[in-house]
Formats: sequence, structure tokens, C-alpha cells
Amino acid sequence: MSMSACAPDDPLACCTPLAREPLSLEQATSVAAVLKAVADPVRLRLLSLVLAHEGGEACVCDLQPAFDLSQPTISHHLKVLHDAGLLHREKRGVWVYYRVRPEAMQAFLTLFGAVPDSLTGTPA
Repeated sequence: MSMSACAPDDPLACCTPLAREPLSLEQATSVAAVLKAVADPVRLRLLSLVLAHEGGEACVCDLQPAFDLSQPTISHHLKVLHDAGLLHREKRGVWVYYRVRPEAMQAFLTLFGAVPDSLTGTPA
């Protein structure tokens, strides 16, 4: 996996399974920043709510009732997820709608997807 093929603003774009080859320090730092974004319970719930919302997109007004938080706080958490490359956002009038980036979800599956036979007990 070569970092030269990665977009600097999309740290998950070049993910290969962790079991295939070790991450470089630069790759680990980039991926850790994305993982840190979802390590917060509010942000993890927001990601889940957007994914599960009808049509796969939601605005803050759809998400706020699930939390005992102010709209600016929810917007801040959504911004963190957006800045980490996990959400796409689109302004429509006064509302901003969020959609999970499918390539980010696929990158998570790729990163954690391959489990080496040595861990599963499966003979090689």
C-alpha cells in the first residue's frame, strides 16, 4: 500500500487490510484520526442514525430529537465526522443534509475485513 496513491484529504481511501501489510507511521496517524472521530459515543450514534435514516440522509433537525444536546453541539459533531471524511454534506435552503460516504464505509470494511487464518484457527 503506497501513501503516494492516497488522497491527503481522504485517509481511508488507500486502506488495505491490516493483516495484509503493516501500516506506515503516516498511514496509522491518518487512519487513527478517522477512528478518533468515531470513537466518541455521540458521533458514533450520529453516524448510525444517518446510515439508518430513511433514504440514507438526514439533517440536524432529524437527528436532534435523539439527543439531549443543543443543535450547535450536534452540528459540531457532524462537522467532525464530515472533516474526517465520513459524511458528505449538502446545504438546502437553511438546512444541511448529511449522507454517509459509501467509500468511507467500504474502507472500514477493507481495513478490518481480512482476518488472518492464524487468528481464526483455520488451517492454512
